[in-house]
Amino acid sequence: MTAHLDLVLLLVLLLALMAGYPVGLTLGGISVLFAGMGWMLGTFDFALFFALPSRLFGIMSNSVLLSVPMFVFMGLILERSRLAENMLDAAAHLFSRFRGGLTISVTLVGALLAASTGIVGASVVTLGLLALPSLIRNGVSPPLAGGTVAAAGTLGQIIPPSIVLIVLADQMSNAWQQMQVRSGEFSPNTISIAELFAGAVVPGLLIVAFFVFYQMAVAGKPEEEVGRVSQPTKSLSELMIAFLPPLLLIVAVLGSILAGVATASEAASVGAVGALLLSRNRLGEGRFKAVLQESTHLISMIFLIIIGASIFSLVFRGLGGEETVSHLLNQLPGGTYGALIVVMLIIFALGFFLDFLEITFVVVPLVAPVLLAMPMADGSAMNPVWLAVLIALNLQTSFLTPPFGLSLFYLRSVAGDLVSTLQLYRGVLPFISLQLCALVVVLLWPDIATILPQWLYGD
Repeated sequence: MTAHLDLVLLLVLLLALMAGYPVGLTLGGISVLFAGMGWMLGTFDFALFFALPSRLFGIMSNSVLLSVPMFVFMGLILERSRLAENMLDAAAHLFSRFRGGLTISVTLVGALLAASTGIVGASVVTLGLLALPSLIRNGVSPPLAGGTVAAAGTLGQIIPPSIVLIVLADQMSNAWQQMQVRSGEFSPNTISIAELFAGAVVPGLLIVAFFVFYQMAVAGKPEEEVGRVSQPTKSLSELMIAFLPPLLLIVAVLGSILAGVATASEAASVGAVGALLLSRNRLGEGRFKAVLQESTHLISMIFLIIIGASIFSLVFRGLGGEETVSHLLNQLPGGTYGALIVVMLIIFALGFFLDFLEITFVVVPLVAPVLLAMPMADGSAMNPVWLAVLIALNLQTSFLTPPFGLSLFYLRSVAGDLVSTLQLYRGVLPFISLQLCALVVVLLWPDIATILPQWLYGD
């Protein structure tokens, strides 16, 4: 037991999280208990806790994490406005004459919401309230309608600006620096949030394309769908009013980050102000107060998890967990790719029971430094942007995988009797398969994730 106290800590922590205990408190509390056990057994040096204040200060002053509050606020403001409703209405008219046009319009609006808000829960609830009744009313089968809405909402996981990508950028940058220091490089490079955003753009569009082709393949005849759409044709000015504001916001936020004009926190602030301006006539005092309250709740939860994860990381390393993980991964058959595939399978399996924040802050800090230190087939180091995008694609499936996929819970809370739980589970299975196909494609062709960052920022 003494020799493997690190693994026992990991097992107990995962079981506690699966049981539904609060994530931040569980991470910190159980870690402190095991630190005490390790100290009594002589396997943990309690002096390591003297490093905790500097770690917490580093979290609060982290330039990447400083963007989280503004992105959360921006996303919730847009979710409370009627931008999504206007875009759905316009997209339904644009694509109603195409095969699968109604479901395609939901997917494309989901992609625009993802690039505007970056919050999966807000996108799923918004699309569930606005699009699901319309899809069912216009003859789309309940499984396909439910699966379309849930999957479109998860695009906020991989399409920038995504909260997942922001926290992954922080974790991957730490892992990349650790790997460089261990290899003798004492002026390590970092991974910027702009690089990870750029790396996720093409894979995100690839998933959108997969969804659209699937919806076209399973849809009814175009003329049947045309007969169901009875609303009058919209003018060009009406379409521009629906799509132009969110597109301008996307260019202002994402474009400024990718172009290097603004940092993530600066761009997030611009986005928050832009969202307020776009929604100024659509938010009453009550709605604005609700946005502030929910923003405070979400931001506090995220940072509590980050603090708890920092305590867990410190204790796990103090118990020798880093060496254990390194030994286990290096002993796997298949070398670097074998270890990478096993890690991807573990993350996918954990996605059935844990949410993305729990996996990001528990699993990624353990495996990322080890994987980045393992050589690729040509002897080069693993690209950290590629690894981060693979993990993000994998984490995206956690929102859809039964029984605890968050998108399923979000959609069930607003679906009522339109879609049963079993129909929803059946409906998301094809979309989970498509997301895994995209993961395999990026795994086999890393350039899909690395070509845009290399073009924008060089090697």
